[in-house]
Amino acid sequence: MPTNEQRRAAAKRKLERQLERRAQQERRRRQLMIIGAVVGVLVVVGAAVFGFLFLKDDSDADTASAAPSSSTTSAAPAPSAEGLPQLPPFAAPAGLGSNCEYPVTQEPASKKVNPPRAGEVPTDPAEVSVSMTTNQGNLGLVLDNAKAPCTVNSFASLAQQGYFNNTVCHRLTASEGLKVLQCGDPTGKGTGGPGYGFDNEYPTNQFQPDDPALQSPVVYPRGTLAMANTGAPGSNGSQFFLVYGDSQLPPNYTVFGKIDETGLATLDKIAGAGVVPGERGADDGAPTNEVKVTSVLLD
Repeated sequence: MPTNEQRRAAAKRKLERQLERRAQQERRRRQLMIIGAVVGVLVVVGAAVFGFLFLKDDSDADTASAAPSSSTTSAAPAPSAEGLPQLPPFAAPAGLGSNCEYPVTQEPASKKVNPPRAGEVPTDPAEVSVSMTTNQGNLGLVLDNAKAPCTVNSFASLAQQGYFNNTVCHRLTASEGLKVLQCGDPTGKGTGGPGYGFDNEYPTNQFQPDDPALQSPVVYPRGTLAMANTGAPGSNGSQFFLVYGDSQLPPNYTVFGKIDETGLATLDKIAGAGVVPGERGADDGAPTNEVKVTSVLLD
């Protein structure tokens, strides 16, 4: 028969085992909570990054509208534009237009073209009128040379060389937070460019490079003409997008003009015909009715 001392020792060992099991269970519970929290954060961050990539293309060298990167296959629902900040007021940065650079990219031009004149470009006239003719109707554009002279210089050069002629607008988005038609790629796939790149201008240059606001969406209003890019510095090229409904994007896409009422009516007709579902979802793909650019001419 065990003695009292033996019974006390056995009870102590049993209690120690119980306490150890409880400690292990508590450690496991905490680990599961941490893992769950980390997964939740990654899901949120991933959704935010995916949303911000809407206007990037598949090309490493060129812009993709919104394009998000075209490697993405679906999009998280965009929040309502209500309450989001508008594009910031313009304040000309020092040296605007004084040193426009268009370095050659690794990817060759999708269509034979010469790069635009580099160096100093004029900011006068402040606006340049452009007529964009498509098989779906005409679009009048007003390029904002006073705010984005390097971008306008490139766009005008491409237009004058006939780069946009007989190309298709390869992407139409019709989601709650993104309503744009993307054009400017001779390949019609979202991967093409002119063989050179250049940096963002307005509204990106209204922020310090490390400003967190560059990662937060603002409203690109209906009627905006902007450049698409891959998200990498200097990745603007030939692809551009036309905003037919208020859209939510971080201020990393150069606004270089606006669309007139005739152009908006044409865009409404194109959007009204619908979208061919693509890799990014039912509301992001090629326009149902093909949009072919006949010409882009400076008035």
